Amino acid sequence: MSFGNESDSEIDAKEIRLLIESAGGELVDEMRVHRDRPDPRFLIGRGQAEELFLRVQDSEANLVILSEDLTPTQQRNLEEITGARVADRTQLILDIFAQRARTSEGKLQVELAQLQYLLPRLTGKGTQLSRIGGGSAGGIATRGPGETKLEMDRRRVRKRIAVLQEELEEVVKRRSVQKKARRQLMIPTGALVGYTSAGKSTLLNLLSGSNVEAHPRLFATLDPTTRRVTLDQGQSVIISDTVGFIRKLPHHLIAAFRATLEEVTEADFLIHVVDASNEHFRSQQEAVQEVLRELGAEAKPVITVFNKSDLVANQYELRRLVANTPDSCYMSALTGEGKEYLRTLISQVVARVRRQVAALIPYSRGDVLALCHERGRILQLHYLPDGVFVRVEVSPELEPKLAPFVQHGAREK
Repeated sequence: MSFGNESDSEIDAKEIRLLIESAGGELVDEMRVHRDRPDPRFLIGRGQAEELFLRVQDSEANLVILSEDLTPTQQRNLEEITGARVADRTQLILDIFAQRARTSEGKLQVELAQLQYLLPRLTGKGTQLSRIGGGSAGGIATRGPGETKLEMDRRRVRKRIAVLQEELEEVVKRRSVQKKARRQLMIPTGALVGYTSAGKSTLLNLLSGSNVEAHPRLFATLDPTTRRVTLDQGQSVIISDTVGFIRKLPHHLIAAFRATLEEVTEADFLIHVVDASNEHFRSQQEAVQEVLRELGAEAKPVITVFNKSDLVANQYELRRLVANTPDSCYMSALTGEGKEYLRTLISQVVARVRRQVAALIPYSRGDVLALCHERGRILQLHYLPDGVFVRVEVSPELEPKLAPFVQHGAREK
């Protein structure tokens, strides 16, 4: 369904079909609705809700999925009028996440996101919790944290959310230690970002020679994977694969997956993988850029990879795209075509994202020195009467904080 702009309706329809397929569901009927604004009671309006009831009866569907997010009231009203379970887009995505999570961290993040989604929907009668099956037997939108007791109330949910947040904070701390050790190696870091199913994991396998699980399905990668990639002349970079993005990614999902997405915010540069064979790739690019803005990572250096070039019929348009996009290339991560050009492009960007700065930091500015240790690579450090002299390799975003203390003529580009 769509509101206001009908041009997005077809994109939403294709995407919801893919989500249903990825969740293991079978689409038995499809109803298109366009409205100028959402109906506060049913989202789709009373008349369309009654039509939906007839379609449910005719198709014998046991689940109705809407391509927009529902308020608790809208969800309850639609269930009453259709007589079927009703799920929205976020609930469907969470169901797929629940299937994909393999590591303890991934499962923690999924459970946190599910409980945050569930909390405002608790009615006090356990009607929502009765759907949480804790396994796959219940079908789409029934996989949950595993709690099946109807008497669970808001207080217990909030308590569990608090526990999960504490556990994820520990995950963040452990990652911080790992990243600090990684920084001491003085190896630049990059993160693969892109729309779900754009080919990020396949590209990581191609660059690193690893065998990371890669499937042409939505959200195949839920947990981050990090590999070392060797470039020309023995230079190395560390590349992390991350969860795929999607249009209208709910804010609380971004918050719940903060531990995973920190790979993006901590990276020196990003590799934005675009499925050039998808007719809606521009819309997908915009969706990724929107999430990067929410993460505060939009200013990072970006290499744009127009992937799946072997599936693009109009090669002239592909070349034009690359010509008009800075730091970009086209390639096929599946066949390996364009691999060497991408490696060269990574080397060029890496040479630009790390700068050596020599600075004399006053003892009163311990915060600046701490930033050098946490987010830079210390090359030299001497304690002098006037302060601490450091020669440090930093990213462009950290350099302005050191600017007031830079030694004249000591900066190296």
